[in-house]
Amino acid sequence: MEPLEWLGQENRKFDLHLVSSQPKTKLHSQLDHGKVSRNAKIKGREPVLMCQLEADKRNLCDGDVVRIYNDRGACLAGLVVDDNIMPGVAQMCTGAWYDPQKPGTPGTLCKHGNPNMLTPDKGTSSLGQGPIAHTCLVEIEKFEGDPPPVTAFEPPQILQQSE
Repeated sequence: MEPLEWLGQENRKFDLHLVSSQPKTKLHSQLDHGKVSRNAKIKGREPVLMCQLEADKRNLCDGDVVRIYNDRGACLAGLVVDDNIMPGVAQMCTGAWYDPQKPGTPGTLCKHGNPNMLTPDKGTSSLGQGPIAHTCLVEIEKFEGDPPPVTAFEPPQILQQSE
């Protein structure tokens, strides 16, 4: 069966295939707040890997904060240039805690790097019922200006109950 989105698709809108793998610095999203996971972040954000050729096409440099987007949503990430990644492909692990720029607003930017903002919410087939959440087409651009702070690990504000 042909995938929902892929680089061989005619009339595709986005030119990078994002593959969201399982992280080696945490268990899914568990321990994302831990030292090992946080030390692997780029400027506090989940790393996204792409080869030098794709980075050059977009005037991107290793360590840039980038905006990854498609018609479903957008998130920020820290760029790692890695020539082990094929041209046309970007790789980003799952598990970054969702950190919306405007909580409660549909389509808001995730400041931390959660690829669920980008992937379709659809199964592989009616037979298999598996998720297709680890692959989609995207574009990546440099984030202009000062990126918003990552607040995913800050405790919630405690409200006092009125009597």
